[in-house]
Amino acid sequence: MNRRDPRWILEEKMRQTRAPGAKSPKVKKYRSSLAKVTDYVVLDFETTGLRAGSDKIIQIGAVKYIGHKQQETLYTFVNPERPISATITRITGITDRDVRDAPVIEEIAPALVRFIGNLPIIAHNAPFDMGFLYALDAIMPIPEYTVIDTVRVARQAIKETPNHKLTTLSAYLQLEHDAHDALGDCLVTAALYQYCIKRI
Repeated sequence: MNRRDPRWILEEKMRQTRAPGAKSPKVKKYRSSLAKVTDYVVLDFETTGLRAGSDKIIQIGAVKYIGHKQQETLYTFVNPERPISATITRITGITDRDVRDAPVIEEIAPALVRFIGNLPIIAHNAPFDMGFLYALDAIMPIPEYTVIDTVRVARQAIKETPNHKLTTLSAYLQLEHDAHDALGDCLVTAALYQYCIKRI
């Protein structure tokens, strides 16, 4: 498979974030959990590449749930102050024009931290998103969050699928899914979490 093929990029993203001994640009500050919680923030980033700390966030999706009910949404493009590659545009649909007038990460990071507050974070393939979140320590202090990875939760609850990629699981659950859009991924991740905790 060609290294510029979108499928290769996605598979490499999964390998890098799960590889034993893989190095992160920041010390892991979050607490992993498999808790069943009712109040949480679902988080997803789209980025210019795979390397937290050197690649940049280009879209943020964060959705707050209280009692499993959607309450608030933070959804924005982020100007990475660098060109977006054709490969990333093919995967995400995000172009340089989309982010040209968007806030830079220094402007939006404080709002994201305030939005999360002290709620736990739910993310699919959480090490990837948490790597980019904690890379923001260079801008401002990022709290030590409790993080629930729906990859781990789904592995316990769903045995019927050939893998636990978000697109595979959304198809299995027959969910509408705007894949590789930060908000679309958040909404599916929330539905997946709510489904899984009823089965474990």
